[in-house]
Amino acid sequence: MKSFRFLILMMLLQFSVFAQKSNAKEETAVSNQVEILRKAMIDADGAKLKTLTSKNLSYVHSNGNFQNQTEFIDGIVSGKSDFVTIDFQNQTISIQNDVAIVRHVLSAHTKDDGIDRDIKIGIMLVWQKQKNNWILIARQAYKLTT
Repeated sequence: MKSFRFLILMMLLQFSVFAQKSNAKEETAVSNQVEILRKAMIDADGAKLKTLTSKNLSYVHSNGNFQNQTEFIDGIVSGKSDFVTIDFQNQTISIQNDVAIVRHVLSAHTKDDGIDRDIKIGIMLVWQKQKNNWILIARQAYKLTT
């Protein structure tokens, strides 16, 4: 009986280790996608932004303005939203099945409509694994309380 209990315990331990390794691998994959998104926003790379985002993207700014995928990409590519620098701080990633929630503070220098601004806002990104790729399906920004 002790051997059977030991065997069950070892099997559960193996599953736990496998799940942790799998989750760490997915967290790294999501983190890589977030970094690609950051660079694509700075570079105003419309093609890259399109591959990273869902055609049903829900992109909400800290002022409450909503954009779909086309509006989000057009805003970046046209220079209306011109990110000179972007830094993500205090990033956390939480994964449940095929959904990842990424939270961070976005600190950036922008030149929106030719006007220099420094911004610091909270961000929540929702990514979904689709056909082995993590795709941004929603983004909510919010004003930080001081």
